[in-house]
Amino acid sequence: MDTTVRTGTELLWAELGGDPALLDRVAYGGPSGLLPARLPVMDLARATVAVAGLAAVERAGLPGPVRVDDGAVATAFVSERHLRVDGRAPVSFAPLSRFWRAADGWVRTHANYPHHKAALLGALGAADSVEAVAEAIGGRRAVDVESAVYAAGGLAVALRTPEEWAAHEQGRAVAARPLLTRERLDEAPPRRRGDRPLRVLDLTRVIAGPVATRTLALLGADVLRIDPPGNPELPDQHADTNVGKRTAALDLDSPADRRALGELLDAADVLVTGYRPGALDRFALDRPGLVVARLSAWGDYGPWGGRRGFDSLVQVATGIAAVEGSPEQPGALPAQALDHGTGYLLAAAVLRALTDQDRDGGTRLVRVALAQTGHWLSRALPRYDPERWLTESAGPLGRLRHALSPVAYEGGPAGWSRPPGLPGGDEPRWLTA
Repeated sequence: MDTTVRTGTELLWAELGGDPALLDRVAYGGPSGLLPARLPVMDLARATVAVAGLAAVERAGLPGPVRVDDGAVATAFVSERHLRVDGRAPVSFAPLSRFWRAADGWVRTHANYPHHKAALLGALGAADSVEAVAEAIGGRRAVDVESAVYAAGGLAVALRTPEEWAAHEQGRAVAARPLLTRERLDEAPPRRRGDRPLRVLDLTRVIAGPVATRTLALLGADVLRIDPPGNPELPDQHADTNVGKRTAALDLDSPADRRALGELLDAADVLVTGYRPGALDRFALDRPGLVVARLSAWGDYGPWGGRRGFDSLVQVATGIAAVEGSPEQPGALPAQALDHGTGYLLAAAVLRALTDQDRDGGTRLVRVALAQTGHWLSRALPRYDPERWLTESAGPLGRLRHALSPVAYEGGPAGWSRPPGLPGGDEPRWLTA
C-alpha cells in the first residue's frame, strides 16, 4: 500500500482524536492517477473520505472494512459537474465569477448569488457585463479591488503566492492553528435519542457544509436544512447537495419563525452552520447537550475572520492558484477540493464528537475552515519533490545532475558504479577480473 495513502488518513484521524487501532479497518483501492495536480489533491480527497467512513463505523460499532475507492472518491469530489437535471448540465460559475487581470496582477471574484453580483458591480461602479467589469478592474491594483468589493459586501480576492500568503496577517493566523478544533464546553448530558434517528439542523450553503450534512443523511440522520425565504440556494447546488435531506424556509428576522427555529434546536442533536463567523450570533442558537459544528472560509480569527469566502477564492488568496498555475497565469485545483474535503472532514468531526459525547457527555463544538484545509493540503501532506530522487556526480563529462534509478531493493546498489564517459573513449575489451 502506498504509504502516502495511509499517512493522510493517519494524520486526519489523529486530528479527530480517533483510536489509531481502528486505522487497519480502512481498505483502499480503485484506479490510480485521478484528480491530477501539483498539490496532493487525491491524497486529501482519499483521506477525508476515509475518516468520514471510519468515524461512521466507529459510531455504529461495526467492524468494517471502510472501503475507499479512488474512482468513487474522485467522482464525488466533482459531483456538481456530473449532475444532470432532465439531461441539462449544471451552471457552475456565473459569467462574473472568474479571474480578472488587474493593473498589477490578478483578481478572482465570486458573483453566483444575485446579492454578491450587485455588491461587486456597485463597488466597481460597473455595468452588468464582462467587458465593463474587466475595464473597471484593469485600471486598479488587485488589493484595492479586493478591499473595495469586500467593503461593499461582495467577494473578490487578489492572487497571492504562497510566500505572500505566509507573510499576510491572516495567513500567519491560519498557520498558527490546528486543522480543526474540538471542544467540550460544559458538563451537559447528551440529548436523549432512544431509537429515533439523529436530528441534524443544517444552516449551511454552497458545497462544504451541505456535503457534510449530505453525508450524515446518508448514514441515517434526519437532516433538516433551513434557508431564508428570500434567498434560496441556487437550483443546481440544491439538486446536488440536498439529496437525503428535507428543506424548509424560515425568516429569522420574524419572531414567529425565530421561535420555530428555537423549537427545532431544542429537539435537535446536531447544529451545523456555514455562514460567516458572527453572522448568526444574534439568534442565540447554542443549546446545552448539542453538538455544534461551525464551518467558515477563513477561520473565526485574524483580520479576515468575519469575511465571507468560497473555495475558489481561498485557492487564490492562499497561493494554491499560483502553485497550480503561476503568478503570471493562475490555475486551479482539479476539483473544489477544499469544499468537498472540508465537508467530509466536518462530517467525521461531528460523528467523532457524538461518539465522545455518548461516552463522556458535554456540549461539543467543532470548527473547521476552508483556509485551514488549504494550509493542510499545501503543508502537511507529502508532495512530489523531484529533488529527493536526484543526485549529482562528477566525471569526464563534467558535473552531472541526474535521476536515481527506480530499481531498488534491500541489499541492492545505491547507484551506478561509474559516471558516463566520453563517447567512444573506452577500449573495446572486457574488464579484467
